[in-house]
Amino acid sequence: MNKQVTIVLVHGFWGGAAHWSKVILELTRKGFDNLKAVELPLTSLADDVERTRKMIAQVDGPVLLVGHSYGGAVITEAGNQPNVVGLVFIAAFAPDVGESPGSITHEHPPLAVANLVPDSDGYLWIKIDKYHESFCEDLPADDARVMAVIQKAPLASTFGDTVTTPAWKHKPSWYQISSKDRMISPQNQERMAARLGARHVITLDASHASLASRSTEVAQLIAQAAAQALAQQESAS
Repeated sequence: MNKQVTIVLVHGFWGGAAHWSKVILELTRKGFDNLKAVELPLTSLADDVERTRKMIAQVDGPVLLVGHSYGGAVITEAGNQPNVVGLVFIAAFAPDVGESPGSITHEHPPLAVANLVPDSDGYLWIKIDKYHESFCEDLPADDARVMAVIQKAPLASTFGDTVTTPAWKHKPSWYQISSKDRMISPQNQERMAARLGARHVITLDASHASLASRSTEVAQLIAQAAAQALAQQESAS
């Protein structure tokens, strides 16, 4: 069964496709051979969704989309492609119609909001010396240092880009909440997970970087979602 579904991993703000490295290894050990990781431009929601849709279009068969952080907003819009069989949100935004990551953030501002700083080109960064405490406090300092230096900043305007057609309204979804998250308030995560009507929700005592600090549990949730989504598709056909 594992070889019949392609898992497409979508990163968020201040990270890149490499943030999925530990999850990729865990899924590979579980027998998932068809794995792809999108590298988003982080220039607008439309640009990021288009890049993800193009990768989905390259897959001949069912796709499970997995989004971390802002990647959740991307899969919410991109997940409407007909071969997408499910959505997995990892400490992620899951906006409704007309909502943006920014509008959701304003409801319960995260603890690390003061550690964000724009540059002269309009890109928004986490302060290098604040990255560890903001994004990944449960990772070793050396890992955090590397992640801080290679962080991929979004255009600040992307925070205000709104979702038009949420795929989670008609595609099965799963959600992982990070209870120690300082980038997306756990309260917002709990609200979004409940609104999704997610098939399964897990809460990890983790930072925003749960995909790196708790990769075993994250990969297990993804594997469960892949099996359940594929089984539902087969029973419906």
